[in-house]
Amino acid sequence: MKAEMLIVGGGLAGAAAAIQLARAGREVVLLERSNGPHHKVCGEFLSAEALGYLAALGADVAALGAVPIRAVRLAGVERPLPFSAMSLMRCRLDEELLRLAGAAGATVLRGRSVQSLARVGEGWRARLDDAAEVTAEAAMLATGKHDLHGHARTQGRQPGLVGLKMYFQLASVQTHALAGRVELIVYRGGYAGLQPVEGGAANLCCLIDSVELRRLGGWGGLLAAMQEQSPDLRERLTGATLLLEKPLAIAPIPYGYMRGAKAIEPGLWALGDQAAVIPSFTGDGMSIALHSGCLAAAMYLEGATAEQFQQRLHAELRRQVALATVVSRGLVNPVMQPMFTAAVRVFPSLLGMVARQTRIAPLVLQSF
Repeated sequence: MKAEMLIVGGGLAGAAAAIQLARAGREVVLLERSNGPHHKVCGEFLSAEALGYLAALGADVAALGAVPIRAVRLAGVERPLPFSAMSLMRCRLDEELLRLAGAAGATVLRGRSVQSLARVGEGWRARLDDAAEVTAEAAMLATGKHDLHGHARTQGRQPGLVGLKMYFQLASVQTHALAGRVELIVYRGGYAGLQPVEGGAANLCCLIDSVELRRLGGWGGLLAAMQEQSPDLRERLTGATLLLEKPLAIAPIPYGYMRGAKAIEPGLWALGDQAAVIPSFTGDGMSIALHSGCLAAAMYLEGATAEQFQQRLHAELRRQVALATVVSRGLVNPVMQPMFTAAVRVFPSLLGMVARQTRIAPLVLQSF
C-alpha cells in the first residue's frame, strides 16, 4: 500500500493530523494498533484550547456526553478555572476522531501493529505484524506514551513514575459534591485527580513513584494509603463501586521529556507525547497532542519540513513542560508536598496561575 503521508498511531495527535490532511485532499494512511474502543491512562480533562481544536475538527463533545468542569480543588481550597473545560472518556473521544478521519478520506487501518518504520530512499516504509508493508513520502510518529521499536525516546526529567487509572460509580451524594470539579489529591510518593465523566462515573487517575508503589504492595495498598492520607478522597469514595476489574496502568512515563529542536530523522514528524510529555494535572497533555497534530498538518500543507516543525513545536512547548515538571516534582516530593499545599491555602490564586502558565496558544485552523 502506498500513500503520501503515513501516520503511526491513532490517538489525539495522529487522528487530528489525519483529519486535516485528508480534508485538504492528501492521501493519508493511519495505522492504529487497537481493534476498537479502549480505555487509556489519562486524566480526560479537556481545556478551552482542547475544546477549540475538537470543535474545529468536527467533534461535538457535548453530544458524546462530555460534562462541564468549572473548578479545581486542592487541600480544601477551591478555585474556579480561568477557562471553560469539560471531561470525556478517551475511549469515546478517540473513536470519534478516528471516525472523522475516515469520513474525511483517510485510510484508517485498525488492529495493525507496526514492527518497524524505516527510511527508504526519499520516503518511509512501515512493516506490519502480518508482513504487509505501507510506503509513503513522509511519516508522522504519534504512538503516544508507547515507543516504536527503533525510535525510543530518552528518559524524561521526572522518571520513575507509574500511572494508574480506575473508574468509580460514586454514591449519589458524592456525585453531586464532585459535579463540575477536579479534585487534586496528594499522598506519599504521588498525586491524583478525581473528576466526573459521562454516565455519572468518576475517573481517578493516579501518579505514584514506582518504589513507593512496590512498598505499598500494588494497587490495593495504594488505594488504601490514598484514602488514609486524604480525608477528602475517603469521603468521595464512601459507598463507591469500582467499574473496572482492575486498574489501567502504564510505566515508565518519561515525564518532562522534550524532543530536541531537530527532527528524529529527515522527514519524520514527531507528534504528541513523542514530541513532549507534560506531567498530568500540572500540564495540558490532551491540548498539546491536538495542537501538535494540527500544527504538523498545517505546516506540512504549507510545504514546511519536519525539522522546521520540530523547531517550532519545541519553542512553543519548552517553557510549559519545564514549569509543569517543576510543579509535578513538588507534588511528588515528600518534603515539598506540604509546602506546596500550604502555599495553596495561603495563596489560592496559585492554582489558577499554574493552570494559565502551562497552557499553549491555540492555532487558527484552516477550513477545507
